[in-house]
Amino acid sequence: MRISGLHHTLSLLNLLWLCTALLRVDSAQLQFPCDPSDPSTKTYSFCDSTLPIAQRAQDIVSRLTLDEKVAQLIDQAASIPRLGIPAYEWWSEGLHGVSRHGKGVKFYGKIRNATMFPQIILTASTFDPGLWFRIAQAIGKEARAVYNEGQAQGMTFWAPNINIFRDPRWGRGQETPGECPILTGKYAVSYVRGIQGDSFEGGELKDGHLQASACCKHFTAYDLDRWKDTNRFIFNAIVNKQDLADTYQPPFQDCIQKAKASGIMCAYNRVNGVPNCADYNLLTKTARQDWGFEGYITSDCDAVAIIHDDQKIAKAPEDAVAWVLKAGMDVDCGKYLANYTKSAVAQKKVPISEIDRALHNLFSVRMRLGLFNGNPKNLPYGDINATQVCSKEHQDLALEAARDGIVLLKNSDNLLPLSKSQTLSLAVIGPNADAAQTLLGNYEGPPCKSISPLMALTEHVKNTAYHSGCNYANCTNADIDKAVELAKSADYVVMFMGLDQTEEREERDREYLGLPGMQEKLIEAVAKAAKRPIVLVLLCGGPVDVSFAKEDPKIGSMLWAGYPGESGGIAIADIIFGLHNPGGKLPITWYPKEFEKVPMTDMRMRADPSSGYPGRTYRFYTGKKVFEFGHGLSYSKYSYEFVSVTQNKHHLSQLLGTKEVKDSDSVRYLSVSEVGKGLCEKAKFSVVVGVKNQGEMEGKHPVLLFVRQEKQRDGSPMKQLIGFDSVRLKAGERAEIEYALNPCEHLSRANEDGLMVIEEGSRYLMVGDEEYPISIEV
Repeated sequence: MRISGLHHTLSLLNLLWLCTALLRVDSAQLQFPCDPSDPSTKTYSFCDSTLPIAQRAQDIVSRLTLDEKVAQLIDQAASIPRLGIPAYEWWSEGLHGVSRHGKGVKFYGKIRNATMFPQIILTASTFDPGLWFRIAQAIGKEARAVYNEGQAQGMTFWAPNINIFRDPRWGRGQETPGECPILTGKYAVSYVRGIQGDSFEGGELKDGHLQASACCKHFTAYDLDRWKDTNRFIFNAIVNKQDLADTYQPPFQDCIQKAKASGIMCAYNRVNGVPNCADYNLLTKTARQDWGFEGYITSDCDAVAIIHDDQKIAKAPEDAVAWVLKAGMDVDCGKYLANYTKSAVAQKKVPISEIDRALHNLFSVRMRLGLFNGNPKNLPYGDINATQVCSKEHQDLALEAARDGIVLLKNSDNLLPLSKSQTLSLAVIGPNADAAQTLLGNYEGPPCKSISPLMALTEHVKNTAYHSGCNYANCTNADIDKAVELAKSADYVVMFMGLDQTEEREERDREYLGLPGMQEKLIEAVAKAAKRPIVLVLLCGGPVDVSFAKEDPKIGSMLWAGYPGESGGIAIADIIFGLHNPGGKLPITWYPKEFEKVPMTDMRMRADPSSGYPGRTYRFYTGKKVFEFGHGLSYSKYSYEFVSVTQNKHHLSQLLGTKEVKDSDSVRYLSVSEVGKGLCEKAKFSVVVGVKNQGEMEGKHPVLLFVRQEKQRDGSPMKQLIGFDSVRLKAGERAEIEYALNPCEHLSRANEDGLMVIEEGSRYLMVGDEEYPISIEV
């Protein structure tokens, strides 16, 4: 292998961290309350596991002094030595693997690595809830292992991120499942059930006991970090009731009602002038009362402080403290509650009962984790240990997820897959080719293995030459001449371009939708010089405008690999050389550069033709697209047919019974809330879709079911994803997929008042190019 240019497998910081970790001694010890060897614990009701958790939590709270209570209201909850209760850290991260971010997990001792799965935006492109669930199970198991080995001070993991990827420039969009509320909600359910130890279908948590605790974030309408002169700390998101009802809130409702998440994080930003963490209607009325949330609510880190310090809404720190506690928040990731709660009580701004309420929620979750039942190693999940971290099963799963998620954007003249026997020499060019760290994305941990795409491709073609092309991903300097020279010498060229965490991440949104710096010039020059059309691989979380590459015949194939995790390099190489048939589909619209004119601060989803506002996401965006939501090619062709629809005419009067059908703008409709859950369940119907692999290669294929109205009305989506599943088919094989649809959920829309309504009229079910008519009548 001939290698030139800049390339670093590990950064200097990572090397320093590794050296420090290796010098530490393996002295981690598991600390826990209610030790049965301590006779005093027998007198504490909170240690009696036969009692209801609510009673036990109340017992702890009743024993605490005000100072002790206040010290429990922050993420670094203090120990209570006189009761034998150790310190607890609420902040740990497990977005796509047990993370080094947060304060709760330490990677020294027996466990120094964890399985790093693809970043969520790529995992979402599999459209496979079963795979999402298995990944979350693996993360939960590795999280429990880290705790059992004494390397974690908590079991509360602040994931998943289920905010809608509303704007393509958002630096944290990579952490989310994309732009569709239905997709995001289903991802939330799979992740939460998997990591918490539930079954795939839910309802199987034994006595509510948790393997690990999930926390759905960031509640709510949070999707801007730092764009131009606006940052997430001061941003006031103006959101109408309609968008709140059918875009921003549904994933959180699913997370609470279907997934039974044990945690929620309130976001930094304000919504319509009210800080999320101080919003009683959001945290208490909506989450707890309307949706039935039973768990704890944490602030994002320092979100309480910013209400006074940055937003300047609270006149005094004690006001901010009082507002969040009265709103229903339980724990502060920060120091504000530790510093000002006692004085807020003294000033009669907050009653002690609000503190007790918060503590009851906090201790209840710790008890559900089994942390007050004696030695956790002798309890459920106690046999999970270091041998189950970075296991072959988990590493194979990481590879499977990367392979299934990667999206084939373009494949002119079937350039891919390349033939190993006919590829005698390979040129690999680009700043992301030999950057194993880039594969991980953000909120990562130390991976089980570190294999760059360059290393993986070299395993397929020994005569592989490399040049970085650019100095870094920002490509402020490009050595185009040397890259062109290398391209001319090889049978085939594969370029690895795109973004990295210096271009998009938390607290860094993009302003430009094109490729950074001189990347486009480099790609065009290399493509022009190469003997054959080149392969372009894009590593990025957010979409980039690659219209030039889409239209250039010298760029034969394009792959989007997101940030594919520790096994991403292997997965990319396997797809390029035909060891795996790509099947991923984009979970977000790819917008052209013209979209940069749209202010990122405009939260509206729906288009406004009168002002030229184009709307957002596949449901409402009316402008040109580089690639559509759901786009993704394969080495096989798939055909679809509607096999059966159990009911193609739905009568509203049957749902309403004796209730009046309402009339608005000459279109009759009914309110979903008036129908009620029972009647909605009775109205369910089944749709069976047949899918056949018409190609010559086995493949895994997501099948996406949409619905559209025959006559689109103002405020209605152009189309809406209502169901999806993934099926693996051999060449020539056919299968049938059944979708269970609920008219109240899948055929409704939000009106301007934020009410979900079902309108009369004709609709079409859509799979690929196939459509099937259904109607709703009075």
